[in-house]
Amino acid sequence: MAESNFIDYVKIVCRSGRGGRGSAHLHRAKYIPNGGPDGGDGGRGGDIILRGNRNYWTLLHLKYQRHVFAGNGQGGGINKSTGAAGEDKIIDVPCGTVAYNAETGEFLCDVMEDGQKVVLLKGGRGGLGNVHFATPTRQTPRFAQPGEPMREMTVTLELKLLADVGLVGFPNAGKSTLLASLSAAKPKIANYPFTTLEPNLGIVSYRDGKSFVMADIPGIIEGASQGRGLGLRFLRHIERNSLLLFMIPGDTDDIKKEYEVLLNELATFNPEMLDKQRVLAITKSDMLDDELIEMLSESLPEGVPTVFISAVTGQGITELKDILWAELNSEDNRMMAVKREELVHRNYDVGMLAQDFADWQPDFEDEIVDDEEYYEEDNYDEYDFDE
Repeated sequence: MAESNFIDYVKIVCRSGRGGRGSAHLHRAKYIPNGGPDGGDGGRGGDIILRGNRNYWTLLHLKYQRHVFAGNGQGGGINKSTGAAGEDKIIDVPCGTVAYNAETGEFLCDVMEDGQKVVLLKGGRGGLGNVHFATPTRQTPRFAQPGEPMREMTVTLELKLLADVGLVGFPNAGKSTLLASLSAAKPKIANYPFTTLEPNLGIVSYRDGKSFVMADIPGIIEGASQGRGLGLRFLRHIERNSLLLFMIPGDTDDIKKEYEVLLNELATFNPEMLDKQRVLAITKSDMLDDELIEMLSESLPEGVPTVFISAVTGQGITELKDILWAELNSEDNRMMAVKREELVHRNYDVGMLAQDFADWQPDFEDEIVDDEEYYEEDNYDEYDFDE
């Protein structure tokens, strides 16, 4: 996975900007002996913002960017001049990216649409200048507010692919072969046992110029929802799929049992997956004769549309497309699309985060900032920012 260009989770240290302090300047001009206060406000600190960008499909561009620091606000000036605001830092992410607090596992936000902006960390507010504290009995205040401090958080960004159809099955079920035959995607295919190591997306053409997106997920093994194999890392990619296409080879000893094992792994990982529309495809059917197909049909799971296919010979491929298109555009699936937009994200397991990023180290040396002058107690405690 270290050499792969498909990066679906990264860890970044984010720090918003500190607010600039207000000025305690007193106006001085010729022939104006009592000019009074004219200190300006400090500028606000920069924000850390996540922005959806449809031109990205992985988090590869963030793999080696392990820290994002926004700019600090500048201090206020004379003549009631407001300090410059700190520079905002925008992190472009693919649509479907979810942010978690890496230290607590708490869900922070979900970026679903192109151009959508989410403020991850708010910059500190600038302090008020002494002009705000002038009163009839205190006409020359010689103090001002400091700016609010910066905020820092270590964030984990996790990509969940947006696709219409997700392929679910054990290794060597024929998922990559099907995707390659239906689309222009070129996943690795070989005649020896192995599993796909990264998800692949392909656009499947249908009649009258219509199309839908299909995602090939690495093979699931029994116990994947508990962290075995690669399943746990990639199960999240099918949380947003509209339709799940279960693929089981025709030479399997017990098709119904294997289907139930796959369904149980999805339910253990996220019970909401049981609400998704499902289709069952029996692959490698070119090795089966009509009598055997009829025999197998009697023991298939009930209530699930089933089709016997062979990606090599093209058997059942047209029928499969018709079934997938009908299910994608069914009324039940349209209702599920509304629910999918309101996907409830669970907080992340902190232990799993620590395991995934066991060798992660920040690539910066933290600055030691002397705030003794910046946060003077007599100037800071007496005035609350919310006043």
